[in-house]
Amino acid sequence: MAAGCSMADMAGIFQVRSCWKQLEELGISGVVPVTYINSAANLKAFVGERGGIVCTSTNAPSAVEWALEQGEKVLFFPDQHLGRNTGVKLGFDPDSEMVVWDPFKPLGGNSAEDLKRAKFVLWKGHCSVHKRFTVEQIEEARKEYPDVKVVVHPECPLDVVIAADLNGSTEYILKVVTESEPGSVWAVGTEINLVKRMAKELPDKTVFCLDPDICPCSTMYRIHPSFLCWVLEKLVDGEVVNQVVVPDDVAKWARVALQRMLDIGVRVKD
Repeated sequence: MAAGCSMADMAGIFQVRSCWKQLEELGISGVVPVTYINSAANLKAFVGERGGIVCTSTNAPSAVEWALEQGEKVLFFPDQHLGRNTGVKLGFDPDSEMVVWDPFKPLGGNSAEDLKRAKFVLWKGHCSVHKRFTVEQIEEARKEYPDVKVVVHPECPLDVVIAADLNGSTEYILKVVTESEPGSVWAVGTEINLVKRMAKELPDKTVFCLDPDICPCSTMYRIHPSFLCWVLEKLVDGEVVNQVVVPDDVAKWARVALQRMLDIGVRVKD
């Protein structure tokens, strides 16, 4: 039950409501909220009730493009990097058209003028694993392996995404590395378990993690086969343990936001 996502915890429902209220008080309208799938159910419900949408790292460009067809601005949470990288991919300027909202500061640490001008209000959240990847690590990988291809997840900072050869979701990373030529060399910027699995399952390629001082996701590591086995054994015995129940009103609007995501599909290709 302690498993979760530290990034998701960076955006609480009361903080997001406060942000929304402050934007309204400034007279800013046409804001469409977009939440990453790594967020609490009540945030998905918040988004659904206010005409917004959920996204994954795969369909974030499609979701944001859809959101900007519905309104004038996007409030993207909880991961600022995925929001920024998605906006850049769609042709928006990260300096002039994006601001970061710090939930611990009035107006998120921005001026009213900057908030009114911005197309993207990005929540000050991040993935602790993907934030560790750096341009310097990419440069070191290129020195050691001149023919290396670098692929990173869009939760990485923008400068890392720009310095890499390719970027995309976990599914995308797995696909491009798997389908690459035998003998190719890949430096991968994402969670270490996926990198290790690819290295083991693709012995005809050299696959390694960009970060030499590997930082595992401590919350993800709490999901362990032994706990899953225990839950399944209890179910066989007729006992439900650790049941998670989402309140009906939260489930209703969260489902709306999720359904919008499913309905639009993937419209912007890599």
